[in-house]
Amino acid sequence: MTNAPNIVIVDDDPQVLKFLSTTLEENGYAVTTTTAGKEALAVTQQNPPDLLILDLNMPEPDGFDLLKMVHSQLPYLRILVISGYLKGRVLESFRFIGAIATLEKPITPDALASKVREILGR
Repeated sequence: MTNAPNIVIVDDDPQVLKFLSTTLEENGYAVTTTTAGKEALAVTQQNPPDLLILDLNMPEPDGFDLLKMVHSQLPYLRILVISGYLKGRVLESFRFIGAIATLEKPITPDALASKVREILGR
């Protein structure tokens, strides 16, 4: 087995998690998923991934708070923020507090794969 880049995805919607993880696994990435922000924080602290994909609209802690926590503890970690509620410049503003990139939902498989390749340099 090759050393596939490791990606952690956190989203409270199981269907979205399935879509994102399947798409990325089909593109050769190793994927860990969680629906809980606290679990995502623990996973990223124990074994920092190559990329964290983070939904903003989640229960405690919400994606905004989780982004701040992860970025303060692991400032080098690449974080892709996704949202179906925030759009355009508002979503892009999350780049100022730790996100390396953003994507608006709904996300197509091609857009996701392209953005992740861009971030990870593959």
